[in-house]
Amino acid sequence: MPNRTWFFVGAVAACSAAAALSMPSAVAAPSADTHGYVDSTARCGAPSEAVLFGSTATSRVAICKMPTGKYEYRGVRVRDGATLIKSAEKSGDEFTVDNNGITYTVSEDSLILAAGSQIIRDETMLDFHAGSSSGPGASPPAAASTPTTSAKPLPPPLPAEVGHTDS
Repeated sequence: MPNRTWFFVGAVAACSAAAALSMPSAVAAPSADTHGYVDSTARCGAPSEAVLFGSTATSRVAICKMPTGKYEYRGVRVRDGATLIKSAEKSGDEFTVDNNGITYTVSEDSLILAAGSQIIRDETMLDFHAGSSSGPGASPPAAASTPTTSAKPLPPPLPAEVGHTDS
């Protein structure tokens, strides 16, 4: 009798695991407003304005236009909250950042990390917003789910981005 019980428990566990792995991931886009993602490093603080911001399965990024006219990349790896804030260069509809020999290229389609001509990561944009200064065809930012009227500086980097789940 105990063998049948363990067999049944094993069969149920296997079926549950198969069902969980075959279900599509329904991850909602992070909360956002016109400055970028709420409670994220991928957000432009006043007086900068968001030119674009987007998220991939593992990253969130924002390109901010500074009052000086220069651009800034603000990126975060979702699983552990690792951040990168660097000057960015505009080239057509893309922005590039050099981080110690690794080039980050942000477009409405993807975030690409490359070392020279070797692509290290090619992450598809799952959520993308372009600000009014980036030209026609820009998608409007999502409505804010939390009011963000404070002029305080951005908080320190988060240990992990809000909304991340280990997978």
